[in-house]
Amino acid sequence: MRRWAFALVGFALLAQMAFAMVTTAREQTPTIDEPVYVGTAVVYLDRHSLRYNPEHPPLGKLIIAAGVAFAGVHLDPAFAGDETQLGRQVLYESGADPGHVLLLGRLPMIVLTLLFGLVVFAFARDLAGPVGGLLALALYAFSPDLIAYGSLATLDVPMAGFLLTAAWLVWRARRRPVRYLPLAGLALGAAVATKMSALPAVPVVLLLAAWSVWRFQRTRDPDAKPRVLPLLAAVLGPAVLAVAVVWAAYLAVDPSLRWQAPPGLPALHGLRSLADWLPLPRPYLDGMHLQFGFEDQVWSGFLFGRLYFGALWYYLPAAILVKTPLGTLALWLAGIVVLFAVPRLRPAAPYLLIPSAVLLAAAMTGSRDFGVRYTVFLPMFLAVVAAGLVLLRRRWAHVTAAALVVVTAVSSLLTFPYYLPYSNEAFGGTAETHLRLHDSNVDWGQDLGRLADRLHEHYPGERVWLVYKGAGVPGAYGIEAADPLRVPPEQVHGLLAVSDSSVAKADAHLKALLAGSTPVDDVGHSITIYRRP
Repeated sequence: MRRWAFALVGFALLAQMAFAMVTTAREQTPTIDEPVYVGTAVVYLDRHSLRYNPEHPPLGKLIIAAGVAFAGVHLDPAFAGDETQLGRQVLYESGADPGHVLLLGRLPMIVLTLLFGLVVFAFARDLAGPVGGLLALALYAFSPDLIAYGSLATLDVPMAGFLLTAAWLVWRARRRPVRYLPLAGLALGAAVATKMSALPAVPVVLLLAAWSVWRFQRTRDPDAKPRVLPLLAAVLGPAVLAVAVVWAAYLAVDPSLRWQAPPGLPALHGLRSLADWLPLPRPYLDGMHLQFGFEDQVWSGFLFGRLYFGALWYYLPAAILVKTPLGTLALWLAGIVVLFAVPRLRPAAPYLLIPSAVLLAAAMTGSRDFGVRYTVFLPMFLAVVAAGLVLLRRRWAHVTAAALVVVTAVSSLLTFPYYLPYSNEAFGGTAETHLRLHDSNVDWGQDLGRLADRLHEHYPGERVWLVYKGAGVPGAYGIEAADPLRVPPEQVHGLLAVSDSSVAKADAHLKALLAGSTPVDDVGHSITIYRRP
């Protein structure tokens, strides 16, 4: 009966997460990155070409292609535009329903996100039993960030999930290395073949694999000296399999591996030039050139009402504080303390905290302060860490942990279905996120369809001016709007709809428009409608 009860609770948690993600996926129009990934997936299916979006490896887009394949979309044989034009061609100019195509591209990611929830449960159950597994799964399933980004045809959640899977399998290799280390190598390769931001975690996972084998040797013979060959095999075996997965992802797109480097490829200097010596496909290495080129650019950011240029090392920690439920934050911190305080849990600390710390440090030192999606691995790894609280032999600790899970669940449910702009109650809730953050934290272009519905229902026949930051095409949703930035402010009258990210980064022209406008409506907590007399 207990097993059935645990299974029922776990199913209920994942079911509510699935409902939230599917609802979100159906209601949101394309975010900025999605058309490129969906368009590239169509190119993979139609042309078997690696030409588009080389800055990201193919595996995530192959997963998207598994859904898009059922949309019946085909690329115009004469098309030769760039990747931005590609996304528009596939979604809006191919004759297909853009919402249907996008939903089919999102569904495989939703399924994958749910499967990673099972990994979170299994990892936490290994550490703290089935009750700990359910606690971790609850934090995972109610995470607004995981629901938001897991419902999109993007690459952040699958990369993080594959890394978590690799860490879990390496942990299990402490008792059965022959069974679990090959699987860990495959999962690690899947992460690297999905997004290059997984690369900093590769040496960490491989060293943990050697550590697991050494612990296995000590278990069998505590007095024996470490044997070098098994330790080398623990590192080289998963590494070879990881490299093989990356190669397989590229060959799955184009078995001939036809490739022409994009023009203007940035050169690598210093330590970066060592990247060209990695045993990876040339398109992957050229993609690293592009990523390093992005890192060398100066981007703008927005934090707590301040617009700035460059990168702030504390941007991501601050954004995490804003966008993580308060109950979850408390459970994360308590879980880290318990992880070191309880002897039974200490061996798991390196497997959970070191990969998280390395990835967080890499993200914090990047040049792009675009959102917490770059740290979406934290709700996964730290959910497992929090599971250790159930091992405390204090009733008050269990009651407090349960109460904090309820606080997290309530906060998450209250933001439904607006998960992307979520922020916790300490910072004003979802409605005020745009005052503190921008871009994929709050306004990623996802509410163009909702804006169309609002204008049709509440403002029929009125003159509309639009400043939209996103990849959607307003006309495809029935929005007939003019660009107010192309005319003097005194000529703009009627309704002015502005993406909140554009407000955060407003230039002098837009500031002049907003100064004479009165906010009258809010769409999805990411687009504000103003009225100008």
